[in-house]
Amino acid sequence: MRVVTISVNGLAQAVEKGFFEWLARQDADVVCVQDHRMRAYEVEDYNLIPEGYEAYFIDGERNEDGGVGIYTRHFPKAIMYGFANEQADREGRFIQADFDKVSVACVLSPCALGREEEPIGEDDLTVLDHKDDFMEAFGLHMQKTLRKRRQFIFCANLQTAHHVTDASPLYHKLDFSGFLPHERAWLDRLFDEMGCVDAFRDINKQSNQYTWWPEQAEGSRRNAGIRVDYQLLTPGIRKTIRDGWIDDSTRFSDHAPVIMDYDIEIGL
Repeated sequence: MRVVTISVNGLAQAVEKGFFEWLARQDADVVCVQDHRMRAYEVEDYNLIPEGYEAYFIDGERNEDGGVGIYTRHFPKAIMYGFANEQADREGRFIQADFDKVSVACVLSPCALGREEEPIGEDDLTVLDHKDDFMEAFGLHMQKTLRKRRQFIFCANLQTAHHVTDASPLYHKLDFSGFLPHERAWLDRLFDEMGCVDAFRDINKQSNQYTWWPEQAEGSRRNAGIRVDYQLLTPGIRKTIRDGWIDDSTRFSDHAPVIMDYDIEIGL
């Protein structure tokens, strides 16, 4: 079973840049797309579905909230739109496909990089507060999920890196959202206390393994990368990991795709 996760910064522009041609060469079973920036019905209306795949997408009330979607070669047993968190579900931040032996979810955290103190809404919240609220809610969802007998893969753009090896030195020196102490502590709890598995890091311990080169951090001109795109596993399928890599030579946005292979039969 091959699973791809990619944050596209707008699906239509990614397709124009060759996303589907690249995807045809990957032989992926499931493709999780974050930040598609369109209405869900437009995916079918504009024929933004690669050949051989079914598409399941959720959008936010505003296109700029991002939205997430799943392409799959295999019909799922069920689709779950949202995770019963009112704010996150209105913003289209979660979708899950249940297959026979595993569930695959696509997740997008709010981004606060460069806008940390900017007010949002009418409750004196900042953009960083909004991100923190989402992470707290998603953390509670993960706590419940990790107690279930069913196995899960969460393809997530969490807008946060974990260790110093996951971020360029620029992030070590400045107070950027995406590498703040409390954000990294959230990941400590996810991996160390809850037992969630970072699939890529389970097989690749090298430094400079980045998935995002944001403009706010001066982008790839200084190789100011950060690894914020994950495939998170329930521990019961940790031993199924066979291979994984970041295709950092491929850019349909300022994120690189993450591809993971698992010894899991996805079909019925």
